[in-house]
Amino acid sequence: MTPPKDGTLAELKLLSREVLYTGRVIELLVDRVEYPSGKAGVREIARHPGGAVIVPLLDDGRVLLVSQLRYPVGKRVTELPAGKLALGEDPKAAAERELAEETGYRAASLDHLVTVFTTPGFCDEELHIYLARGLSLLPGGVRREEGELNMTVEEVPFGEAVSRAVRGDYPDAKTIIGLLLAEKRLLERKP
Repeated sequence: MTPPKDGTLAELKLLSREVLYTGRVIELLVDRVEYPSGKAGVREIARHPGGAVIVPLLDDGRVLLVSQLRYPVGKRVTELPAGKLALGEDPKAAAERELAEETGYRAASLDHLVTVFTTPGFCDEELHIYLARGLSLLPGGVRREEGELNMTVEEVPFGEAVSRAVRGDYPDAKTIIGLLLAEKRLLERKP
């Protein structure tokens, strides 16, 4: 359950809210709350608009992964293509947009695999993960943003990518979840 934007939950009473920061990606809040016991507490929240994640599977069984510098962790990370939702944007539309921007492909089908909270202890970010099939290259190719210009695309056999995720070679949680659930979906559909 996503915390209501007014900050109230049935178990807690919101006493006050302070918006510490509003940026391009997140908003930082400090809520002062009252617990059912009557004691006061503080809850810190990072608000995020959510995102779309794509498991792009080529017809020959390879999956597309991207490698890019992730500034907060100080290194390049190999992961599934993904991106932030624009305000009010449909997650499936965002998945289509991000797939095109980061890989230069479009998908004939996008199947929703799961929606997950990334870090519900302090953040309300929800990621919508899709399996993309029937991929075809776009005539215009990739159209990356400034911060993504150093991004590279890797084509990895799907089974190998799943094995790498299980081994911990891809430390990105959305990539692990996406690959494992895509594998499950594909196995369920085999005769």
